[in-house]
Amino acid sequence: MKPLEQCRLYAFIDEAYRHSRPVEDLAKSLCDGGADIIQLRMKGAPTNEILQAAERVYPITETAGVHLVINDHLEVAKKMPSSFLHLGQEDFFDQGNKHVSELAPHVKHTDLKVGLSTHAPNQATRAIRAGAAYIAIGPIFATPTKPDAKPVTLKYIQWANANVTLPWFAIGGIHRDNVDAILEAGAQRICVVSSILKAVRVDEACRFFRKKVDHGSRPPCHTHPDSDPSVPNRTQ
Repeated sequence: MKPLEQCRLYAFIDEAYRHSRPVEDLAKSLCDGGADIIQLRMKGAPTNEILQAAERVYPITETAGVHLVINDHLEVAKKMPSSFLHLGQEDFFDQGNKHVSELAPHVKHTDLKVGLSTHAPNQATRAIRAGAAYIAIGPIFATPTKPDAKPVTLKYIQWANANVTLPWFAIGGIHRDNVDAILEAGAQRICVVSSILKAVRVDEACRFFRKKVDHGSRPPCHTHPDSDPSVPNRTQ
């Protein structure tokens, strides 16, 4: 597996865009297309159904050297030999958690890592101090995946580029026409959902964003005039 800091393209198997396609087929297409990370997101599905999907996807991602992320369901993530759990602000902090280590008593293996969504600099700071392995920042643009979420715009990318050394991924409404602007604003890592999953050829769509992020990524700059010295500088 690549170290997390070397991962650039974060893709999804999202139930909202699966359209009855086998999860194995999507996983293989995403791996073939160059995804470094694949999140299994099945909002509203029964836990046993999510576990069954994860068990079908895991051998494919493991063979390809791609990280598997389970969205929301600790009980599923902890049953995978090696995986990430991704949680939103409300699923982690609003449940009374202050540090990811608080999840440890519920996990049999010690290599489970947690990624957290953030929507503002103060949330990013809090997530880093809570021990997140990575953070997602967004939604950068309006997105049907999160229709009620207010876009955070490119300013949040610029802030993260100046302040955050922990691996972070820009997410939300990223498509072929705006990915260049996201990279130019300082993002080195991106999450893409619908623009890949809605494509006729998922693997080819994935390759498009893979090429973009590989050619457009650059070392982070920590000298932005709005930089905040209070943000912890953590690396993996």
